[in-house]
Amino acid sequence: MRVTMTSAPARAGHADEDFTGAIPTAAVLIDGAGISGTESICRHGVAWYASRLGGNLLSLLSLVRDRSLSALLAEAIEQVTDDHRDTCDVADPISPSATVAILRLSEGLIEHLVLGDSVLVLDRADGAPLVVSDPREVIISRSYRSALEAASEGSDEYHRVLRELRANRNQPGGFWLAKDDPRAADEAITGSCPISELTDAVLLSNGASRIVDRFRLADWPGVMAVLASSGPAEIIHRVRQAEARHAVAADDATIAHCTDLGEA
Repeated sequence: MRVTMTSAPARAGHADEDFTGAIPTAAVLIDGAGISGTESICRHGVAWYASRLGGNLLSLLSLVRDRSLSALLAEAIEQVTDDHRDTCDVADPISPSATVAILRLSEGLIEHLVLGDSVLVLDRADGAPLVVSDPREVIISRSYRSALEAASEGSDEYHRVLRELRANRNQPGGFWLAKDDPRAADEAITGSCPISELTDAVLLSNGASRIVDRFRLADWPGVMAVLASSGPAEIIHRVRQAEARHAVAADDATIAHCTDLGEA
């Protein structure tokens, strides 16, 4: 499998809180999440959490071939939590967390996992792309949207509402992310598909998937066509142009495009 990766921070001088990496049989994308005040809870920060979780996952995917993706994610969450349990308040609602997307080649199958609002797209040789996403955070966020829009970004009220939203994380009836509880991995969206049915696949953080789900600049077949012709950097370039045009705050944007799927 060949993987072409591109990641761009939201702005110059800003730490990229996304992570992506690959081994010959798997690709991982992590989108770290945190709000103002996180640094007082965790001295390591969101970028550290994302990269440590992603690195642990890649190691497990390389060494352990006979366990489910959910089980490997649960172990990786437990490992990174243990790494900073003694120095940071890992259970605090605003301690670092992350969304996760994983793709793995396994005995003629492509296995996939999505936890949180990252997106994974499997391009099928005969038919429309299969889009794998977890809509729970988006659905729950809608009820907080008006309050967030009414408050000044960065204000005490804005952070109060954001904390209320984040309190729905990893709760029954809420939405699920990688954080401090490995049981969140059981809530991931998982599945598999014969490799023979696919041409390529892509993992996107929500800062990159907004080319479709926010700005409507393309549909998923169109995105796959751009990836094939121009690569992931072109997708992020178009997102940045749309953010500037619509005065939308930029987000870290990361893409891992997987081709030559039949070659381990």
